[in-house]
Amino acid sequence: MSSTNGTNGAGNGTVLAPALTLDQARRYARHIILPEVGSAGQRKLLAAKVMLIGAGGLGSPAALYLAAAGVGTIGVVDYDVVDLSNLHRQIIHGHANIGKAKVDSVRERLADVNPDVNVVTFNEPISSANAFDVLRDFDIVVNGSDNFPTRYLVNDAAYLLKKPLVDGTLFRFEGRANVFLPGQGCYRCLFPAPPPPGAVPSCAEAGVLGAMCGVIGTIQAVETIKLILDLGEPLVNRLLLFDSLSMEFREVKIPRDPNCPLCGDNPTIHELIDYEAFCGAPVTALG
Repeated sequence: MSSTNGTNGAGNGTVLAPALTLDQARRYARHIILPEVGSAGQRKLLAAKVMLIGAGGLGSPAALYLAAAGVGTIGVVDYDVVDLSNLHRQIIHGHANIGKAKVDSVRERLADVNPDVNVVTFNEPISSANAFDVLRDFDIVVNGSDNFPTRYLVNDAAYLLKKPLVDGTLFRFEGRANVFLPGQGCYRCLFPAPPPPGAVPSCAEAGVLGAMCGVIGTIQAVETIKLILDLGEPLVNRLLLFDSLSMEFREVKIPRDPNCPLCGDNPTIHELIDYEAFCGAPVTALG
């Protein structure tokens, strides 16, 4: 069984949506027939609130599968517009949406995928000034950003708000995914300090295999659903690595660091900081 123990605001069985309608019973029939889900589990999904950081390569498949699964409220924060260069990997957007705000494109697409879903959009950068307000009302945070200032910001904000964080990242033909639960480690345990500015090229600089976004973003959706339903063993204290060229998955243990400045035994980080200064790099597009 999972180690969430009902401490994360999701999967603890205390929040259920109203009884399913006949249409919902048909829509989610293949979920409901699973003994581990059932009608009660589907009602948990419909009552859940998930925030996606970025409507790009990872956010696209995650949003589509979470909406199809019936997650009742999906938040999306992104301030970019759809560009032609996005379309090989950001599958939630279409050619007709080029030039449109990504959050508006996501809202339209998810409304078509599942009208049960309430989509809450934030067409603005997430920052130290607004992160708590953006994340506060959501049960789980799914990070699909691809710049270090945002990754550290989202990690710190989610931890300080005691929100589970489902993390993912991509580089060329490789990707990784993991889950951080409050009190059980954080992104700073894995990466105590950001790399030197310019040491790690962005997606725009290094490229990425478009289909890799589907692999990692879908894993993030699965992990999110597991947390909501308290199913199985989430990727807590475990880093899942995928190399598409060798078609190999590896797992690395990532224990909580007792010396971590955020989640360690004697934390020194109690509020959000200037993450651009911390990383020595500006915030770029989220996905």
